[in-house]
Amino acid sequence: MGQTADAPSPSFSVFRHRDFRLYQIARLCAVLAMQIESVAIGWQVYEVTGSALALGYTGLSQFVPFLSFCLVGGQVADRFDRRKILAICQGVMLLCSLALLAFSLGHVRDVRFVYGVLIVFGTARAFYAPAGSALTPHLVPKDELTRAVAVNSTTWQVATIAGPAVGGVLYGWAGPTGAYVGSATLCALTVVWILSLKVRTGRASTQPLSFSTLVAGLGFVRRQRMLLGSITLDLFAVLLGGAVALLPIYARDVLHTGPWGLGLLRCAPAAGAAIVAVALAMRPLGGRAGWKMFAAVAVFGTATCVFGMSRSLPLSLVALAIAGAADMVSVVVRHTLELMSTPDEMRGRVGAVNMMCVGASNELGEFRAGWLAEHVGAVPAVVSGALGTLLVVAIWVWAFPELRRVDRLETAARSTQPEAPEPEPATTQAAG
Repeated sequence: MGQTADAPSPSFSVFRHRDFRLYQIARLCAVLAMQIESVAIGWQVYEVTGSALALGYTGLSQFVPFLSFCLVGGQVADRFDRRKILAICQGVMLLCSLALLAFSLGHVRDVRFVYGVLIVFGTARAFYAPAGSALTPHLVPKDELTRAVAVNSTTWQVATIAGPAVGGVLYGWAGPTGAYVGSATLCALTVVWILSLKVRTGRASTQPLSFSTLVAGLGFVRRQRMLLGSITLDLFAVLLGGAVALLPIYARDVLHTGPWGLGLLRCAPAAGAAIVAVALAMRPLGGRAGWKMFAAVAVFGTATCVFGMSRSLPLSLVALAIAGAADMVSVVVRHTLELMSTPDEMRGRVGAVNMMCVGASNELGEFRAGWLAEHVGAVPAVVSGALGTLLVVAIWVWAFPELRRVDRLETAARSTQPEAPEPEPATTQAAG
């Protein structure tokens, strides 16, 4: 039987919640700003230095502070209102955009200034990411959380599609100045939307500050084998197979295109990922989710290898789109397992562990790619990394039988209701 005309589609029922809608607008603005800024930084740094290693340092500059403060950020997210944390961090990111605008207007040629700004940006992200991850379960009922995760991913990917393209157009039209003005404007709008949220998460954890509570998320993930397997699979697969840092080199030196081509290359993985995210929001992954995750990561490695060897812009775009589509399956499996099997008072710290691994796979992966490209060339750096991703998949299939046995995500999450870590109150009820 069909639905009544005024009944919301089950696929998009999460949008009937006001704060969830506003949060998606805020996420859209935030990710657009980040992507526009990333395109401008990558092209400008390579234009100034002509060095692949300099591109690698842009990733390292963000990763080191992110890694250093992410666990602290997780504990802060469990002890303070997550909405306020997001607003403060986004305000810092706005200041970073304005600093990069000053760098451009002042015609500064010393890229160490950019690295310094990225260090501040990476520090803000260390507090922003765990709070953002832990906020979602407060915006929708538990039975809609899986769809909310898919919608979150859709919003991210839509912005990741549009952001690089807009960034490339702005850079080509008004240079880095235009890109940084656009990024700063979107950061300011993000602050406005976050402050418009009515949700107040308050203090989730009542434990006293200690080293044991700081690292509790690490212990939680270590005990949850399915969660450990999914997080580390993504960590090493993207660490080895990521090629984002080298896209300016591919655009200019391999595919012989300009900033607009770089924008297309940057948005191609997001285009593939967005299609899959929308599909998963409308139709959940279904059974044999563990094997589907392994297959998707293998497809990601294969598509990255094809991109690495390609000399054709259309083929490169298709390969990157397939890689992004495959990666989205891994994202949804990992994040759903994380949110549905973690108690609310632990979500900030467990989210911090996940974000540390995501940061390592992205920013540290960019440094790996840049360093290797500097010594052996861009193409060998990408192809060898993609082959390493396929090897990781084979090892993880053998090492994590618990992940192989995951069938439906909702059932798997309920079957892994965790023991609360020792310092946590025994009366805490797990989400999901």
